[in-house]
Amino acid sequence: MLSELRGLILTGAIGPGEVLVEPQLAARFATSKTPVREALHVLAAEHLVTVLPKKGYLVATMTPQDLAEVLDLRMLLEPHATAEAARYADAAGVARLRTLLADQGAATDPLERMRHAADLHRSLALLGRNGRLSTSLERCFDETARAHHVLGGLNAHMESDVELDEHARIVDAVESGDAEAAREAMRTHLRTIRRVTLRQWTDGPGLWD
Repeated sequence: MLSELRGLILTGAIGPGEVLVEPQLAARFATSKTPVREALHVLAAEHLVTVLPKKGYLVATMTPQDLAEVLDLRMLLEPHATAEAARYADAAGVARLRTLLADQGAATDPLERMRHAADLHRSLALLGRNGRLSTSLERCFDETARAHHVLGGLNAHMESDVELDEHARIVDAVESGDAEAAREAMRTHLRTIRRVTLRQWTDGPGLWD
């Protein structure tokens, strides 16, 4: 039930500010309170919920500052992961990326496009053959997806061809084995994500230059 409950929070089906209590969740998922309690402890460690003493758990809010921090972390980690993917990707891995790219292009619903896009990012991270790095990025991907549902702002971007074109450049670089081109293509893509999600913010010097 942990993955299902996490998914409900990440997609906004259980929204920020909602209070979760063990008996109600146990009834909802047709289980005992013990696995519910264990799941809530994990979600608290992931900062998706906070403990309300003697009341339950509060689903955490998400602010533009939270998203900015997640995107900063992605800028630190993901270009390197993509460069490693270019070094290590085999034919099967590239074929997987091409399939995800085609699926994203064929999708007409913004949320479906976003799911394919997220799967492509996850596949790139896994191709880098660094388990700790891909695990760290997995949480970033989850929080970016949650920001889309909670904060909004990505629908128009997902409906455009910008996202797809940038993904195509990344996949082309990975397929060619050009690590530096793959790194820079991902950096460019992350700058676009930041611009369209935090367009009201002024970027200062640092990671995003």
